[in-house]
Amino acid sequence: MAKDLFSSHPPFTPPTKEEDRLLWLRLIRSARVGPKTFHRLMSEHGTAEAALDELPAIASAAGVSDYEVCSAERAQAEIELARAKGARMLCFGTEAYPKTLASIADPPPVLWCMGQRAPILRPMVALVGARNASSLGTRMARSLAEGLGQAGYTIVSGLARGVDAAAHHASLRTGTIAVMGGGVDVIYPAENAVLAAAIADQGLRLSEQPMSLQPLARHFPPRNRIISGLALAVVVVEAAEKSGTLITARDALDQGREILAVPGHPVDGRAGGCNRLIREGATLVRSVEDVLEVLERLQEPEQAAPAVVSPQPTRPASADLDKAILDLLGPSPVAEDQVIRDLALSAAIISPALVMLEMQGNIRRHPGGLISRS
Repeated sequence: MAKDLFSSHPPFTPPTKEEDRLLWLRLIRSARVGPKTFHRLMSEHGTAEAALDELPAIASAAGVSDYEVCSAERAQAEIELARAKGARMLCFGTEAYPKTLASIADPPPVLWCMGQRAPILRPMVALVGARNASSLGTRMARSLAEGLGQAGYTIVSGLARGVDAAAHHASLRTGTIAVMGGGVDVIYPAENAVLAAAIADQGLRLSEQPMSLQPLARHFPPRNRIISGLALAVVVVEAAEKSGTLITARDALDQGREILAVPGHPVDGRAGGCNRLIREGATLVRSVEDVLEVLERLQEPEQAAPAVVSPQPTRPASADLDKAILDLLGPSPVAEDQVIRDLALSAAIISPALVMLEMQGNIRRHPGGLISRS
């Protein structure tokens, strides 16, 4: 079994038939399989069907007994519910899947979408901020969203009250995307029900969560990585020093996105996070022209760097590698890339070991490509 984990397979292809989409949904809905593990399993086994066949054995080898994959009946029920609600499935690797989101470290394998396709085909900018936004903050959010929409950009936000809602309202006609924390058919907060319906009619709502899932606090950090992952840049309008908005900003930094922030008065708690972002290097935003200047620079063609081929190191024994990985980890999350660099081994060697350790419950994955010891 361990030998099979390191076997070579051709790159997987996105699903094109209904039965393939069902298999993808079964795999991502199986216990302990998140986006990163999904992509590792697909890379190792080639197809979702093969990965599902191997998953119980992988779990058993990791010491997990009585493991059961998501059943075809459960996945089919979710597909039928989505069809009844007017949601459609968007799978990683398909032509319609946004290239910006596909480029992040842990792209969602499956997204449920409700609304129009057009907004996701245009270049996107995330506009996020405080839920308890001031009058000035909401006016600034509306102004930026309107200006960016008129310039041809889709506005991405999280359908929260405050800055998010103002940004969505202002960009309904030009293109807006709401990334949901729960199921794509579950409106949170309820006060935004009318806005959510308008977005489904004129814009786009999307979520990686199962249909009809009620959002919990733990669902929002993964949601935030999608908001920043879709966008070329993230603009922050009012954010406290410790807020969910800054989680989105950190995700954006991990994903190589540009961070921009609107400054505020030093004594206003809602401005503390924005002011700190600017102090740490974020672009200061006075008007939509400041944002457009950055976006224009980001979209200039770049000269491709020559590829560098690195020698492959010798693969260590499995037990020794597991111990070396766990010795590097503690309760505080660190970047997986940093672990790979510290071990001076290739990702092809370390990735299967991480899958096994995750199945064993020895490590935990966090948004932004971070891992920690359980």
